[in-house]
Formats: sequence, C-alpha cells, structure tokens
Amino acid sequence: MSTGGEGTNGTDGTAAEPVRVMVVDDHPMWRDAVSRDLDEAGFDVVATAGDGEQAVRRARAVAPQVMVLDLNLPAKPGVQVCREVIAHDPSLRVLVLSASGEHADVLEAVKSGATGYLVKSASTAELLDAVRRTAAGDPVFTPGLAGLVLGEYRRLAAEPAPAPDAGEPGAPRLTDRETEVLRLVAKGLGYKQIAERLVISHRTVQNHVQNTLGKLQLHNRVELVRYAIERGLDDD
Repeated sequence: MSTGGEGTNGTDGTAAEPVRVMVVDDHPMWRDAVSRDLDEAGFDVVATAGDGEQAVRRARAVAPQVMVLDLNLPAKPGVQVCREVIAHDPSLRVLVLSASGEHADVLEAVKSGATGYLVKSASTAELLDAVRRTAAGDPVFTPGLAGLVLGEYRRLAAEPAPAPDAGEPGAPRLTDRETEVLRLVAKGLGYKQIAERLVISHRTVQNHVQNTLGKLQLHNRVELVRYAIERGLDDD
C-alpha cells in the first residue's frame, strides 16, 4: 500500500484528494490488474473501459484527471479517443500504455495530445511513477523515446501552423519568468528539472505553464513546445 504520495499537498499542508484515474484497455485481465495496482497505490480509479466508444463516453461522465490508455482498441482507436477526450476536457492528461514501442505509434500518440507513452513491459513501479508524473504535467516516455519525441516537436515546428503571436499588438504578453519556463520546456526538460534549474517549486512551474497555456490559447504541452520552437526559444 502507498503512504499517500499520490495526492498533492494543499497550501495548509494537508493531503489533497487522490488523483482520479481512468483505465482503458480491451483486455479484461490487464485492465483489472492495472486498476488494482493503481487503487492499492492510493489513486482513485473512477472508471474503466474496454473499447474506444465506451472510453469517450465514460470519460465525459466521470472527468478523470489522468487516462491510462491502450492504443489498440475496438470500436475506436486509442489515438482518436485521445483527441476526443482532450478536445472535450483540455485539462485531462493521457498516458498511453501500449504493447507497441514503434516510433510511428509513439509519434501519432504525441500528436494526438498524449502527455506520455509507456510500453507494457514497464514494471508496476514505473507505471505508478509515470501516472504520478503525468498527473503533475510532466512528459513521461519509455527510455529512449524522449529524444524521438523532441525531434518530432522540432519537425512540427518547421511546418506552418496557426498560433498566437505574442509580439502582435494586443496579443497576450508573457512575464519574464513565464518566458524562462517556456524556454526550458522547449528544451525538453520536465517540470521537476525546471524547478531545480530555477530554484522554485514544482507547483510554481505548473502554475507558470498553465498561465502560459491560457494566455496563448494553447491546449497542451505539444502545442506549447511547438509554439516555443517556432519562435526560437529552444536555441537561447
């Protein structure tokens, strides 16, 4: 059993509510095992689903904070589920848990809005840590895939795409600290690494990122990194 590290601490030092997680996988035994591991570790498993249509419907009903999502689903593929649930609730974070480590699958998941990607060969401890970090907004990838994803961010940034320009008159302007955090996000650093680099708290980094997303009218880390790279912030 966990000692309760899965909920974040409130400002008064008390434990916050446990992270609400939904598990989506078409294999009942795997789905039940993952749900049980999460539950025993202190997460609140609010729903499960065995196909894509069911996943979208239940996610809208229960509003999880993190969805642990398989890609190979009947009725609707996982990447489409990812797109739809994030479009409905941009604050939802998706951790793909797949048997596939193929680069094409990883990149498609990232482009659909997934925060992280873990292969099913990961240990229970790795899964629990990945869900914790995903809930905190950190990008989580099976070792060896993070560089691939950052390369894809850069490739996407080379393509024309509509994005708010903070330099236009009347456009929202970022504070110096928000710009500093954005620059480190663009370099591929996780929130914990950024916090250590800037000597601020993990929560403060999260707040800066959320404020920046709101100001720029972006929805997730993929769009944020793309925005930063387009403006050369990763080269500073």
